[in-house]
Amino acid sequence: SCSSLVGVEIPASVTSIGVGAFSGCRSLDSVKIPTSVTSIGFGAFSGCSSFDSVKIPTSVTSIEVGAFSGCSSLASVEIPSSVTSIGNEAFSGCRSLASVKIPASLTSIGDRAFDACLQLSTVKVEAETPPSLGTNVFFTHPDLKIQVPRSSEGYYISNWSAYADKIVAITP
Repeated sequence: SCSSLVGVEIPASVTSIGVGAFSGCRSLDSVKIPTSVTSIGFGAFSGCSSFDSVKIPTSVTSIEVGAFSGCSSLASVEIPSSVTSIGNEAFSGCRSLASVKIPASLTSIGDRAFDACLQLSTVKVEAETPPSLGTNVFFTHPDLKIQVPRSSEGYYISNWSAYADKIVAITP
C-alpha cells in the first residue's frame, strides 16, 4: 500500500509511468517526473487526492486514460507542447482544477477527459485546427469559457458544437 507515501522522485531511467503505478496514493502530494518519461499510463496517478499541482515534462507525448482522474486537489497542471493526446477521463474528477491550457500540438482529447472538474471555468486552446473531441469532454461549469484563436473561431464552433455557446475568440 502507498497510502502514507508523500513525495516521489521518479528516476531518470524510467521512460513510462505504468498502469496504476501510484493509483490511490492519497497522501502523495508531490512527484518529480524526469524528462526521460514519454508516457503517463492508464490510471498512473488516479486517486492521488493530495496532489495540488503537477508539471508534466516536455518529453511526454501522451497522457493515457484516467492518468490523473480523481486527483481532487489538483488545481494546476501544465500540459507541455509535446503532448499529442489526452485519453478518456485523464483529468476527470479533478474538482479543484480551474483552468487548463491545451497546447497546439494536441490532436485528440478523449471522452470525459475533464468531466467532473467542478471549478473548470477557463480552457485556453492554442491550436488553429481544433483537436478531435470525445463526448462530454468538459464539465460545463456555468462560467466555462473555451478560448480559441480568433482566426479559427468558426471552425471550433462547428467542430465543437456541444460547446458552441462557451467558445470565445481571443487574439494570441
